[in-house]
Amino acid sequence: MMEKIACRSRRLLAGAAVSALLMGVVPAFAATPADTLVEAYALDEMITMDPGEAFELSTAEVNANIYDLLVRFDLADTTKVTSDLAESWTVSDDRLTYTFKLKPNLKFASGNPLTAQDVAYSFERVIKLDKSPAFILGQFGLTGDNVGEKAKAADALTFVFTVDKPYAPSFVLNCLASSVGAVVDKKLVSENAKAMTPGDDYKYDNDFGNDWLKTHSAGSGRFKLREWRASEAVVMDRNDNYWGEKARLARVIYRHMKESSAQRLALEAGDIDIARNLEPNDLEAVARKEDIALTSAPKGTVYYISLNQKNPNLAKPEVRQAFKYLIDYSAIGDTLIKGIGNVHQTFLPKGVLGELDETPFKLDVAKARELLEKAGLKDGFSVTMDTRNSQPVTGIAEAVQQTAAEAGIKIEIIPGDDKQTLTKYRARNHDIYIGQWGQDYFDPNSNAQTFASNPNNADDSNNQTLAWRNAWDVPELTKETEAALLESDPAKRVEMYRHLQKEVLENSPFAIIYQQTEVAGLRKNVQGFKLGPSPDTNFVGAVTKE
Repeated sequence: MMEKIACRSRRLLAGAAVSALLMGVVPAFAATPADTLVEAYALDEMITMDPGEAFELSTAEVNANIYDLLVRFDLADTTKVTSDLAESWTVSDDRLTYTFKLKPNLKFASGNPLTAQDVAYSFERVIKLDKSPAFILGQFGLTGDNVGEKAKAADALTFVFTVDKPYAPSFVLNCLASSVGAVVDKKLVSENAKAMTPGDDYKYDNDFGNDWLKTHSAGSGRFKLREWRASEAVVMDRNDNYWGEKARLARVIYRHMKESSAQRLALEAGDIDIARNLEPNDLEAVARKEDIALTSAPKGTVYYISLNQKNPNLAKPEVRQAFKYLIDYSAIGDTLIKGIGNVHQTFLPKGVLGELDETPFKLDVAKARELLEKAGLKDGFSVTMDTRNSQPVTGIAEAVQQTAAEAGIKIEIIPGDDKQTLTKYRARNHDIYIGQWGQDYFDPNSNAQTFASNPNNADDSNNQTLAWRNAWDVPELTKETEAALLESDPAKRVEMYRHLQKEVLENSPFAIIYQQTEVAGLRKNVQGFKLGPSPDTNFVGAVTKE
């Protein structure tokens, strides 16, 4: 009897602690529950939890732990994919048909069986919802009218996907391994779909559960969504119906905490288990604590400076090269991005098929002056630079402003929030812009298409690649980028992307500065936590607490 009372008391105490954590209140004993992982994370970008709509990095991580895919990246070799729900797959000789055999006895967190009909429905709802991530599947020729034939169940365990061109199989599989490939519970979602009146704004008679899935989940992963409070917290509970090895912890809580200093203090006090957004100074501080460890992983995000080719001075080839010699990469690497990034000058991040690890540019003011004189700009010129008012972007802008002045280029920095600067950039109304680019899917085409392709350079073009945003008209590179999509030989495809990177490195209006490194500080009693190469490879199912 006493043992039962003690167990009940512990459950009540743990429940009270979780409630306190959700409310942002520190429990009196200043420790997180033994069966719960608490992570501090900036969650203010989240707008929906629906995997058919969500396109934010933090949501991608959460959904990766809630939903399964046909295939996933092989974390031992990210140039390959490995099975998830699919036990095996084949590609037809003409490279147009992909046939996936599902593992037997799969089921969702709801207890409903998972079949090929659920996979087909998941493809259908992505295309018909037509939200931000839909282009990843839509680029294979899928439309609302043909998706039922192009993505269909042949039987309960066989899913058949037909594409419109003989793409490189690695490209197709890499796209299916992205978040948009999440498989949802058709029965549960359909039961919660909202009736719609077809019209100009919506073509179908229901919303495919979009409104409901904004705050609920319908997956088969190791966790299920318990609660999401916008800009407050996300709570995931263990999925006890999981078809594979179940999660080790009962619950995972992401607490919204935007400031690095606040995360550091909470981590040091033991109020959280993991801090996810630590800046260099706070990283150095926690690294000196005996009860805290650091872990890191390179991410597929690159930071770059771009020069709008509508500006006649910036459009000169010599000026484009001069700018690349007016960046003090070493100083930026040693200070502003210390611990959170590594100098990187090519558009494909490390870990991606075909990445070229070359860094030929370094600060050389004399070389830059020679190039400017060759361009007829011996006395320099004035120009503006749009930057977001956050670190490390502001610091990088100020550093470039100083080194450029040594060559006679006067840069006026125009700071603004992300929405302001991005809106101006997307309208091609900038001179110079400092931005970041994260891969939409883990395939070289994601970055090659945006940095090296510009099918239509007109101002009213629907084309929104970074080459277009900077009015860089490159018909030959555009053709090469398209050709790389259709190359079936992996070795030849690698060489094509390396050639594209060399061309962009030498001749483009992009000065790529560094690749992001994601770093997390964690209490040493946390075991099994690893960061992956992308947000949707940050898995927490194997995490334990001693």
